[in-house]
Amino acid sequence: MRPFVFINIAASLDGKISDESKKQLRISCKRDLERVDRLRADSDAIMVGIGTILADNPSLTVKSPELRELRIKGGKVENPMRIVVDSKCRTPLNAKVLDGKAKTIVAASEKANEKKIEELKAKGVEVVIFGEEKVDLKGLMNYLHTIGIRRLMVEGGGTLIRSLIAEKLVDEIYIYYGNILVGGKASPTIVDGKSFDEPIKLKLISLEKFGEGILLKSKLV
Repeated sequence: MRPFVFINIAASLDGKISDESKKQLRISCKRDLERVDRLRADSDAIMVGIGTILADNPSLTVKSPELRELRIKGGKVENPMRIVVDSKCRTPLNAKVLDGKAKTIVAASEKANEKKIEELKAKGVEVVIFGEEKVDLKGLMNYLHTIGIRRLMVEGGGTLIRSLIAEKLVDEIYIYYGNILVGGKASPTIVDGKSFDEPIKLKLISLEKFGEGILLKSKLV
């Protein structure tokens, strides 16, 4: 068993999620940022890879006080759980995901630095070990389901997205295409890393003009 998993990501019209510097690039418009906040508020947990933590240092919290209040009225905590896929346990001790505003799980492998694991635990982080060299994503998903995660939002980056799709662990993908071009052969893309053995087939759910860009929703088949 695993949670329902959906990817939400913003990209340029040429499919880039950042430039060669791999630092955070503003792509979403105001309306899209509000949509993302609602998706977070409706999720049990938000997952990102260590690359996103190192490049963007996101907080992965619900920004709207009204949406946080609705979560509380519904019997939930203010913010969804935060999950970092971090095989070598490189999450900085000052990362925003360790700010105590929500429970944070760091999923590491057996190759993770033991001292760093203890340091993260001392900050109240739950560290779980799955896999020898890299995080066993199927094992992690099964664990998340056992602790009550039913709806999981994945916000990047491209390497984690590729791994999840390759392991057939994704149900839907939402892509907001900002009305910009980034370019760059080395710029990270929506699905990074090596190409799939065979193209992954998707079923289009919807495509619409959304704010200053385009919002595409697809189901993996």
